[in-house]
Amino acid sequence: MRIHRLDIEAFGPFATPQHIDFDHLSAQGLFLLNGATGAGKTSILDAICFALYGSVPGARQEGKRLRSDHAAPGAEPRVVCEFSARGRRFEVTRSPAWDRPSARGRNGFTTQQAKTLLRERVAGSWEEKSSRNDEVGAELSDVLGMDREQFTRVVMLPQGDFAAFLRSKANDRLELLQKLFGTQRFEAVERQLVHQAAEAARAVQENASELKLLLDRVASEQDQLGLPAADTSAAGTEPGQEPEAWLAGVEAEVEAEWKRRQNEAAEAESLSSRLMEHFQEAQEKSQRHGRLGAAMQRRVLLELAAPRALENKEMLGKHRRAAVLSGQLEAVDSAARKLHTASARAAGLREKLDAAGLDAAKPTIALETVKASCAVLEARLPEEQRLEGITVRLAARRGELAEHLSAAEAAATVVDQLREEVSAVELEIQPLEPLADQLAEREREATAAAELVGIVARHATAASELDVITGKHLHARSASQDLRQKWLDVRELRLANAAGELAAALESGKPCAVCGSEEHPNPAQAVRTALSLAQEEEEARERFEASERALGLLAEQVSSAAQVLAGLVAQGGSADAAAAESTLADARAAALAARTAEASLEKLRVRHEALIKRIVLAQEEHDASVGAAAQASAAVHVLQEQCVALETDLAGLRGDFSSLRDRLEALEAERGLLQAAVDADRELERAEQARQDAAASLDKALSESGFASADDARREILSPADVVGLEKDLADFDAESSRLDELFGSEDLVLAAKEASIGEHPLGEAELAESKLHAANAADDARAKALSAGLAGKSAAAVARFRTEYQSLAQAGREPRNRAQMLAELADTVRGSGDNSYRMSLNAYVLAARLEQVATAASERLVAMSDGRYTLQHTDAKAARGAKSGLGLEVVDEWTGQRRDTSTLSGGESFMASLSLALGLADVVQQEAGGVDIETLFVDEGFGSLDDQALEQVMDALEGLRDGGRVVGLVSHVGEMKQRITNQLQVVKGRHGSSVRIAEAGPV
Repeated sequence: MRIHRLDIEAFGPFATPQHIDFDHLSAQGLFLLNGATGAGKTSILDAICFALYGSVPGARQEGKRLRSDHAAPGAEPRVVCEFSARGRRFEVTRSPAWDRPSARGRNGFTTQQAKTLLRERVAGSWEEKSSRNDEVGAELSDVLGMDREQFTRVVMLPQGDFAAFLRSKANDRLELLQKLFGTQRFEAVERQLVHQAAEAARAVQENASELKLLLDRVASEQDQLGLPAADTSAAGTEPGQEPEAWLAGVEAEVEAEWKRRQNEAAEAESLSSRLMEHFQEAQEKSQRHGRLGAAMQRRVLLELAAPRALENKEMLGKHRRAAVLSGQLEAVDSAARKLHTASARAAGLREKLDAAGLDAAKPTIALETVKASCAVLEARLPEEQRLEGITVRLAARRGELAEHLSAAEAAATVVDQLREEVSAVELEIQPLEPLADQLAEREREATAAAELVGIVARHATAASELDVITGKHLHARSASQDLRQKWLDVRELRLANAAGELAAALESGKPCAVCGSEEHPNPAQAVRTALSLAQEEEEARERFEASERALGLLAEQVSSAAQVLAGLVAQGGSADAAAAESTLADARAAALAARTAEASLEKLRVRHEALIKRIVLAQEEHDASVGAAAQASAAVHVLQEQCVALETDLAGLRGDFSSLRDRLEALEAERGLLQAAVDADRELERAEQARQDAAASLDKALSESGFASADDARREILSPADVVGLEKDLADFDAESSRLDELFGSEDLVLAAKEASIGEHPLGEAELAESKLHAANAADDARAKALSAGLAGKSAAAVARFRTEYQSLAQAGREPRNRAQMLAELADTVRGSGDNSYRMSLNAYVLAARLEQVATAASERLVAMSDGRYTLQHTDAKAARGAKSGLGLEVVDEWTGQRRDTSTLSGGESFMASLSLALGLADVVQQEAGGVDIETLFVDEGFGSLDDQALEQVMDALEGLRDGGRVVGLVSHVGEMKQRITNQLQVVKGRHGSSVRIAEAGPV
């Protein structure tokens, strides 16, 4: 990977566009990147990293601070990097997110999102690959073969980190190496093994708990049977001979107890059966003799009731013979009652006919005459109803005619009044229409004039504020620059005074801490104490930083105020205020007049439209009323003619009545009375004939039944309740007689009678109760022992099942226990505990291997830098007091053959060792990244601690890095480096930002 070109604009300290041609700069393979402190040397490296990865290393990754504070407000921050890798040439352009000035944005700014563009040079021309941030990132990671962290370790060598690494302890080295090599995955392996070991241990514990539960359940079954229980904890929870033997013994005891209880239950059941049979025989004998006594008592009672039963039988016989005549008797009585009722009704109706003036002697003839008159009236009744309807309709039509005539006259009056009002409204509308048509134009003019007045006022205020803020900013910038210069002066004084401070500590005959010489011919003199100069420098730096923060705030205010003022000028804010006010007043007056005319015109138009609608409705109402009046008049004439004709035709039929219906109702009443009289005479004749027929039938039946008269027969007839009672008594007597005959013939009574005849009597109540008690006690004891035997059987089955489950669980738990033990030992080992005597974790072990590779690669360069004296060697010697081991690093002095800790190296030796480590790390990481060819390297500060010879050796080693076309950039302030390296990239800082230039100095 080689960098060819870098363009920077509005990025970091670089306000204006800066162009760096690395192909030209690295023509000799080695160049120097120098500049004053704070000029922006690191920002160049940040720009390269940002272009390739979209972010900068470490704490400097604050996207909103990547844009230069010195750049113009509208300048877009941008970095363009052209590079080649894997035989391909690319150009990547990136812009971080930044706030662009905008008159419409919030607080005067609009956020511009980050942008990326990747192009590849193909066949002599650039072709766009992608403009998406994620796609460009994935493409570049694939091309470079490194992530950002690896790139900053390999291309931008972290020599400063390795200087601290040489002096650090094992734990500190572990953290740094882990950050450099990214071995978090091995820590994840450690955590995974610990997790698996814990899971396996939980599985073993669960298996042990289940085994213990089975032993407890077996002991519980043993306790329920009343057997002597053993302590399950003595049997243990681990499978083996002892718990197995205990389980086998318990199973044998439970089986024996079950068999014993089965035998006891069988004996108790046999005794219970014998006692129950004896009790049942005695109880059955007692019941037989009781039934025999009850049957003897029932027979005596039946013999006493026999005479009464014979008497009831004779009464029922007479009743049944008389009941045969009940129909004839009832018919005679019913005919007599009907004859009496018909005679009384006929007499009453004749009296009513006489009272009504009708012919009572010949009601049939009078009835026919009345029927004929009713038929005539009923036929003419619809004509009278028609006359009544015509009369009602005639009255309604006359009322409608009067209403329609009145409505037509009123509607004509309303139409005339409304037409007069419409003429008046039209005269008012004519002068208002021209003014109302200009309303929209007048309101736009008034709004524009009002906006212009506001803009002019805001423009004056903004211009005044900008002048004030600009003055404050200029004053603050001048003060900040003065404070910065004071701080740099104090710093230079402190650095110049450092030699005097070191010289003050020199002692004759003792080596110098800087050069190692024991002779001090011309020690420098210190002007002031180091403490006072350091305190003064810190105070000056704090004052400068405070002024820089204040200056930044004022710069933001100036930019914001300038944006606001520019926007107001673009909107016409520079116009004359008085003219704007006058224009506004005139526009508002014209708009008010047009608005008033519009409101009045709208009201008049609404009123005019309403009047027109009312005229139309009133005219329609007048026309409708006139037409309806004409129709009503014609209808009245027709109805009057019909009414006169019908009245003349019906007058003769009414007679003295007011209407045909009244005369018809009177005739209907006479017809009903005559019809009732005729019907009564006919009913009387039929009743007399029925009485005679019933008397003849009764006389004939009496002679056949043996009764002398009808009264004799009536006396023998019983009521239904008496008949039912007698029949029931006879049926009960016969049924009881049959049951007793059947009962005395049964085997139980025959056996009881035989036992009584030979003197075998049943047991007494006390003896029978005692026998019953003995049988019940025996049955309860048999049930209890059967239940006990059943429980013992269940316990025996449960113990056998538990033993089988225990054996299965114990067998299934052997493999998890072995696995848990293996995982626990493995987890302890990878965590650096247990049998791990070095106390090295897996992560530390991997890092130790990486450290060994880095030390080997670093020693190749350290040998050259130290003139063959020093090499670095990894050591895994055990640390004292049980501390973690494996990350030791020592330096081997090849001149003396001694080994010593790296912290004993001098300043220059430490620099050479740390630089060697950084270069070795680059080789190792490069190899891990797939052998990516790194053709551009940067080495940071630290050369000032070397003497001339050491510097010469380091330079030789660095120049060796140029083999194969590699380019090396050195970051240094050392003057000797400026004289040795002819190609230089100089960063020059100024009040308005930094700039870069390529200088080609001749060697001195």
